[in-house]
Amino acid sequence: MSDRARGWGLVAPALLWTTAFFVVPFAVMAAMSLARLDGRELIWGVHWDNYAQLAQPHIARAVVVSLEITLTVTVISVLLAYPLAAIIAFRVPERWQRLALLLALLPFWTSYVVRSYSWLLVLSRQGIVNQALLGLGIVQEPVTLANTRLATVTGFVHFFTMLLTLTIYASLRQLPPNYARAAADLGASRLRTFVHVILPLTLPGIVTGAFLTFVLCIGDYVTPQILGGNNELTLPQVIMVQLGRRADFPLASALALVLMGLVALAYLLSSRWLRIDRV
Repeated sequence: MSDRARGWGLVAPALLWTTAFFVVPFAVMAAMSLARLDGRELIWGVHWDNYAQLAQPHIARAVVVSLEITLTVTVISVLLAYPLAAIIAFRVPERWQRLALLLALLPFWTSYVVRSYSWLLVLSRQGIVNQALLGLGIVQEPVTLANTRLATVTGFVHFFTMLLTLTIYASLRQLPPNYARAAADLGASRLRTFVHVILPLTLPGIVTGAFLTFVLCIGDYVTPQILGGNNELTLPQVIMVQLGRRADFPLASALALVLMGLVALAYLLSSRWLRIDRV
């Protein structure tokens, strides 16, 4: 058997798997997005009506809300995760670092739905946050925290901060300590050393974690549904409305392709720094 034939034999299972569970479903969804509904009858063809509906205010607003929430969550998670990763990498003794990382992984062990409902209880009008604010005299009556964008962002940040901590920690641990020492010998302050040496070298870990956060956050349905209270619909929620209530599969397919387009755009913007193999 030639080397080429042996190579194709090795990659054939992966190609078949990708074709069966990605290429074919994607092609069907793309074709479905060009179909249209006539009552309850699905008419195949090339119809651009579904994409024209993207300009409707509620759909355009859902896209904007999804991007706003996702970008907010990504920025806050990076700002929280970097110091945490640095503390684990440089301040925690090496023999305790595995335990610290294990504690950081605890949110991943909890059911996604359970975690969201737990935050709903914490942020409710009778929850611990409102009770603390009332006890400290900061507010005179309970404030509305649950079923808001703040609740959605909080639930997301709680989860994705830990994810980003892992990717940033991996980058920080790969830094040779001599780089920082050399910068100090050349007269650089700690701030200049961080800005010009440490931050650029750890940027791949930051961007990798930020990209994973973007992908998982913008496509999430559970957290906005539970914590957001349907006050602001995100794009996945609008897609589920089309599927569950209207059975409008063509429009849902078009919206799903838009969602995939946003993820592809995020990948293109961050591909220069992405290092998936470092996660």
